[in-house]
Amino acid sequence: MRNDISYSDSPSPASGPATQASVTARYSNSIMNTFGTPQRVLVRGEGCFVWDADGNRYLDLLAGIAVNALGHAHPTWTSAIAAQLGTLGHVSNFFATTPQVALAESLLRLAVAEEGGRVFFTNSGTESNEAAFKMARRTGRTRVLALEGGFHGRTMGALALTAKQAYREPFEPLPGGVEHLPFNDEDALVAAFEAAIAGEAEPIAAVMIEPVQGEAGVREVTRNYLLTAQRKCAEHGALFILDEVQTGIGRTGSWFNYLQRPGIKPDVVTLAKGLGAGFPLGAVIALNERAANLLQPGNHGTTFGGNPIAAVAALATLHTIERDHLLLNAERIGAHLRNRVNSANLPHVDIATGVGLLIAIRFTAPIAAEVQSTLLEAGFITNAVTPQAIRLAPPLILTTTQADTFVEAFSHVMSTLKVEDSE
Repeated sequence: MRNDISYSDSPSPASGPATQASVTARYSNSIMNTFGTPQRVLVRGEGCFVWDADGNRYLDLLAGIAVNALGHAHPTWTSAIAAQLGTLGHVSNFFATTPQVALAESLLRLAVAEEGGRVFFTNSGTESNEAAFKMARRTGRTRVLALEGGFHGRTMGALALTAKQAYREPFEPLPGGVEHLPFNDEDALVAAFEAAIAGEAEPIAAVMIEPVQGEAGVREVTRNYLLTAQRKCAEHGALFILDEVQTGIGRTGSWFNYLQRPGIKPDVVTLAKGLGAGFPLGAVIALNERAANLLQPGNHGTTFGGNPIAAVAALATLHTIERDHLLLNAERIGAHLRNRVNSANLPHVDIATGVGLLIAIRFTAPIAAEVQSTLLEAGFITNAVTPQAIRLAPPLILTTTQADTFVEAFSHVMSTLKVEDSE
């Protein structure tokens, strides 16, 4: 029996070279239609740039949605993975590996965890949030508070935490007990706890918050709101959980966004995206002994989570961020980019906002999709995250020159775009 498996990125020579059109046609005939038609077929990356199958170059200002913290094909990262592959690729979690332990120790140190804090490794942000949801259930309570506008993933538990109704409706009924509170509304948060005191609602197991909501257009939860949530959780024995899947590992200019908010210290932090810098990896950090002991043997597990290749990829990422001062770079280049856009007084642009290299450019009309498409044609990858905002989450190695190149192209796009403002 013939086995026609090709290990090439192109069809057989008789079919001609791999082009955008040919690979897109093969994609539509072989991959489930969950993402729509690909915008481009990418074949190579280097630093902050990627190339498509037709040879066109793009400045990647999305980095795989805040994943490729070191850009593409970073030599420190790739050499670390290659070396580990030649030593030990995968073992089950019946066994320990030194990279796994070293990474857990590093994350506990960077998170400023208390004595007794522990780490659980996953393969993605969704899995990290699913594990945190199970930790909340292990408190013996089922009521969890989350925020409107929050996105925590698409598995059933993570989807229950996610507020967007369009994502939720096709899969309801979802796991129960989750309530979505108005964004940054401290009165509503306090009222939810008071309802439990009065016996009008169940006790609260956890409050889960993204400190910066990426999918909602890069919206920052205020420090006062986080302080209130932290205080109420402490008073009522609930877990204070921060979803730093998108904001963690340098994205906002510090290892974790909460470290930029004086007085904030969660019980649990969830991570993924930039942690592996492109290698699938997530983590749940329990910052104290109480949270660390919620999941006991048999309560949860993973086959691939924390495997030695993923752990080495993350260790190389952390080392490079520290060695090359990329936390400072994220803060500096992010501020430069936002300031340049805001000072340009461009038509149809409301404001460039965000923190570090997690940025939203908001418009005065629902033109984000058109702006994204036009920028892509000009050689810049961005993301229309809402109808009136594009998101930028570039590699942490982005340079001033590269940021300025984008601002110049963006200025031209906005100055020539024909649109009726909503205001």
